[in-house]
Amino acid sequence: MEQTKLTVRVPRDLLENVKRYAAQNNTTLTDLIEAYLRRIPTQGSLDGAPIVRRLSGIVPRDVSRRDYRRHLEEKYGQ
Repeated sequence: MEQTKLTVRVPRDLLENVKRYAAQNNTTLTDLIEAYLRRIPTQGSLDGAPIVRRLSGIVPRDVSRRDYRRHLEEKYGQ
């Protein structure tokens, strides 16, 4: 995969902390940033996202959006 350079501005104390963390964990700042950025979902489906998996099935399939909206309005007084 082709790589490119990126300029990022962060507070100096944050940078020093992250550099220290990288050194203690035998990795690089570049690897840490890449690992973090890879966790962000692409514009595709969110079906596999942890929050989607955790919330899936909470609302029964036979509940319509209108029913759910009505429930929320009653509960929170909208």
